[in-house]
Amino acid sequence: MRIIRIEANAYDEIASYARKQLPEEACGLIAGTEDEDGNRLVEKVYFLENIDHATDHFTLDPREQMDAIKDMRKQGLKPLGNWHSHPESPSRPSEEDIKLAYDSKASYFILSLMADNAVLNSFHIENGKWEKEDLRIFSEKYFF
Repeated sequence: MRIIRIEANAYDEIASYARKQLPEEACGLIAGTEDEDGNRLVEKVYFLENIDHATDHFTLDPREQMDAIKDMRKQGLKPLGNWHSHPESPSRPSEEDIKLAYDSKASYFILSLMADNAVLNSFHIENGKWEKEDLRIFSEKYFF
């Protein structure tokens, strides 16, 4: 199983942005690098508008999505997947998340805000099935 690493400050930024969007779901893209074993390092998080402005689903703004992809290419980063929040449900794929997961190469980050401490997990979704990925949040003080 591949390992996905994200810095603690990026996790904090995602959680902060998602809380500001409440009660709506927040969403965005993730980009970074991938080694020959498939291990990933998230180097940039993109915060995009949920054009549905809904509490139980999201749609990325297409123009912002294209701008983010152009920025990734310019910086030499690989699109790694997307992220979104679940304001009142656990950090796991909903039926709609599974149905709309078209890219089997993507990591799908889901941030639950249902408790005081936000919970972030990453998932591989393919053919209607999901599997939790090995997501590791690190800082300069702590790394594994």
